Amino acid sequence: MQLSRIYDLKGSERNRFNPLAASDVAGDRLEVHLDDNLRRSATPTLFVDARTRGELERALWADTAFLEGLGVMDYSLIVGVDAEGRVLAVAIIDFIRQYTWDKQLETWVKSSGMLGGNGKEPTIISPKQYMRRFRVAMQQYFTAVPAAAGTDVPLDPDA
Repeated sequence: MQLSRIYDLKGSERNRFNPLAASDVAGDRLEVHLDDNLRRSATPTLFVDARTRGELERALWADTAFLEGLGVMDYSLIVGVDAEGRVLAVAIIDFIRQYTWDKQLETWVKSSGMLGGNGKEPTIISPKQYMRRFRVAMQQYFTAVPAAAGTDVPLDPDA
């Protein structure tokens, strides 16, 4: 597998832009693209066949439900894109941060707007809120290309 692009996706809108990745138009370096890099790109989605999208969604729903049950938040989906081989490699990473009292305090402070944020949701939110935001974003980031057979109905982010 020869990666042509790497994404680190959380679903957050705060501090999720890598200017080095955006400036690498020629693709000379393999910089990690973040959520806003994908959103601002010419094609702000990753196209996959309908079956793959359904499998990815089911796996992410199971994994995020498990992490939410453990009180874990602040994880990412790392996506490696092999444009030549037309392959995506995906994995959930950074799943070691639990929603402890200090993170609850950080949520409260950032939600109050005392530290700016331009009205955007804080990056640190409860595991249930994080799971939902992550799921909604992943549904937006991965678009199913219609196949000859029927497509799966997208899963409910709150399920």
